[in-house]
Amino acid sequence: MPNMSPQEVWGQVIQALRLEIGEGPFTSYLEHARVREGEAGDLFLVTPTAYARDWVDRNAMRRINELWLALDAERRSLKARARAEYEAENPGAIETGVTPLVAQPTVSVVAADSPRAVRAAGLQERLTFETFVPGKGNEFAFAIARQVASWSDGHFNPVFFCGPYGYGKTHLLNAIAWEAQRLRPDAKVVYLTAERFLSAFLRALKDKSIVAFKDELRGADLLLLDDVHFFAGKQSTQEELFHTLTALIEEGRRVVLAGDRPPSALTDFEPRLRSHLAAGLTCPVEPADRALRLAVVEKKLEALEGLNLVSGRARPELLSHLVDRTPGSIRELEGGLNTLAAAAGQRMSSLTVEEAQTYLSAGYRPTERRITVDEIQKVTADYYGLKQADLLSARRTRQVARPRQVAMYLCKQLTTRSYPDIGRRMGGRDHTTVLHGVRRIEALIGEDEQIARDVEALTRKLRG
Repeated sequence: MPNMSPQEVWGQVIQALRLEIGEGPFTSYLEHARVREGEAGDLFLVTPTAYARDWVDRNAMRRINELWLALDAERRSLKARARAEYEAENPGAIETGVTPLVAQPTVSVVAADSPRAVRAAGLQERLTFETFVPGKGNEFAFAIARQVASWSDGHFNPVFFCGPYGYGKTHLLNAIAWEAQRLRPDAKVVYLTAERFLSAFLRALKDKSIVAFKDELRGADLLLLDDVHFFAGKQSTQEELFHTLTALIEEGRRVVLAGDRPPSALTDFEPRLRSHLAAGLTCPVEPADRALRLAVVEKKLEALEGLNLVSGRARPELLSHLVDRTPGSIRELEGGLNTLAAAAGQRMSSLTVEEAQTYLSAGYRPTERRITVDEIQKVTADYYGLKQADLLSARRTRQVARPRQVAMYLCKQLTTRSYPDIGRRMGGRDHTTVLHGVRRIEALIGEDEQIARDVEALTRKLRG
């Protein structure tokens, strides 16, 4: 095995971790982590806050070191430290130069003679049609995705997949890109998230390279754009997206988009763009029923067996228990199975329900304990020395606005309520306000020690 620098090792480790633990946990706890070298030559994984360090220690450190030791020629393991701890222990140490995430092109072309370009685009190799589990709630979307990927005539344009977070929209877009490239190696396929679209657009404006940006997108034979709802309220970006879609559709190029709600519900979008998005085919991806969730777990378990991460089939009652106690998204369900696989390993076939409960207790709430929005509001208000009515009021002062965002975040994490439903229960607020509040707290957890402590304390109170 050729020697790799710590930067190269960490780049490979986090690419694997991002796939294994899911986008949400990765963004919240690992995206801002750095690998640093101590004064004695030891390597440390340094997180911005102690809260993030504790989560990494509990849920990811074992796997991180497994991946690291398999790649690092010097066989040095990593130790987790919060930034303050690391700086106190190593006052003279300097950062190794390891970046938090391997840089990826913001706009990426999938070319036939360059399979590496597919990976560089941010596509995930495991998200193919073969690994997608169709069932009630997603079978229509699955059929349409296969039709789009086959380059068949008479297609709808654009195709818009919509549904809650974590139920397969991104999987379908990835699968379309992989299959479309396989069937037409000469085609130019572009896949990117709305966030990357925005980032590239702003950078092009700053660098005065907007013409190149437009040519890159409008030259695509197939454009796949994920998380379109991210453009809410961003007028200049919506304008650029409108003209991009117009150019592509007029030339017969294909466009596939995904968002958390149908185009008609994108109320913060310019009317003509909303009309454009709704002009093709809107394809709902519904939450999975119990049968589909169980099928997903079984499929995921087969994949883990293929990687030799587990040995033997898990007991049916164990999988049923996992499905019943994890009422959230498919991603959360897969995360629960990953937790069991990391903890049990080759003992998966003999793992009991009682043992599984112990392993899962740190990250998953039992369904018997139902936490309500009203309870979250009361506990949060009391914690910050406010009244529940303050959180529901129109007041925007910082001493009320930040606790309100924390309450919104907790509602999304600890209940199964949708963004619009949370908004209605938080004083009749729009779903975009809730989405902004949740994302703001997600970002602050990795940056602000006090917010991280507040969220951890409130979560413990609410879970009892």
